[in-house]
Amino acid sequence: MPEILVGVDRSEQSRRAVEFAAERARQLDRSVLVVHVIPWSPFSFNTPEDNEHRSTRRAEEIAAATDQIVEPMAALVREQGVEVETLIQHGDPVDALIEIAKRRASGHIVLGRTGDSRVKRVLFGSTPSHVVQLASVPVTVVP
Repeated sequence: MPEILVGVDRSEQSRRAVEFAAERARQLDRSVLVVHVIPWSPFSFNTPEDNEHRSTRRAEEIAAATDQIVEPMAALVREQGVEVETLIQHGDPVDALIEIAKRRASGHIVLGRTGDSRVKRVLFGSTPSHVVQLASVPVTVVP
């Protein structure tokens, strides 16, 4: 059966999304993939000094995200008795979540509604709204 992919950050909405995904996975006898995408653009300007330390900085970001975000969320899934995997990568959150869901043949994407300001949402949109528009599988946005 296809897994349920849940995209997470540090928000309370993400915690609720993980709890929803775990409960749904338990009911449907599916596993959960907890994904965190560290925003990063390959088009950003870097100095030679930045390039020299880029791999170290990225590794440190992944380690911090594992400890502070992904593992606590995965623990919530394990508490429900559901099999869980984790994945962290750098990139554009919308593109990465959609690509991961396609590559892994996930059957459902679950996201927490973001807490961005109204101005930011009007100007830029939100990750959940873009994923809903672009995903090829059902998407649930948890308040």
